[in-house]
Amino acid sequence: MNKNKISTLIFDFDGTLADTLPNSFNAFQTVFETYDGKHYSDEEVKSMFGPIEPEIIREHLESDDVERAIELYFETYTDNHERLVKADSGVHDMLEHFKEKGYKLAVVTGKSRRSLDISMEFLKMDDVFDYTVSGNDVERFKPDPEGVFDVLDALGVDRDAAIFVGDSDTDITAGKGAGLYTVGAHWLPNIQTAEFSDQPDALFTDVESFVKSI
Repeated sequence: MNKNKISTLIFDFDGTLADTLPNSFNAFQTVFETYDGKHYSDEEVKSMFGPIEPEIIREHLESDDVERAIELYFETYTDNHERLVKADSGVHDMLEHFKEKGYKLAVVTGKSRRSLDISMEFLKMDDVFDYTVSGNDVERFKPDPEGVFDVLDALGVDRDAAIFVGDSDTDITAGKGAGLYTVGAHWLPNIQTAEFSDQPDALFTDVESFVKSI
């Protein structure tokens, strides 16, 4: 990585910028317990990740009340956000620092646009990013690099001027698939991949060290 060339930082959201995974797990568990009478562990819910939340419910729910179940997911996610998701001061300071330095900031997430907007509003991130890509905005979810390429095209950035930061194997694979320098982010309490199978170019367990590296 040539630091002098880097102008754009692309981040995953859940587990990277926001500790939202417990809220997602709880919302899915509420849906499946309410409509199917089944309890799934956090790990079992995590194994369903990939598509956006409504598609996960459509794929795994046994009940016919799919649309109601989807609405329950978003209601539960919203109602419990303040209780289950705490803003991370280190992440806040990091984003503020890079913004002040003139870096372009973007998000590529598998979350639906609806849940991304909910979280960004709660965490006061609405006006932080130059561009965001949700799971609704792509045909192929991560680990496919489609969303990363979308950011590069939208911001007019060459791949050697951007890095991709994420907490999961799918993030690192997507970043590498787009030809970007990749950073593993293990600085929040709840992450998706504890041991990367696709090794990132760098790994940081605290935000401050990452900031100093750029």
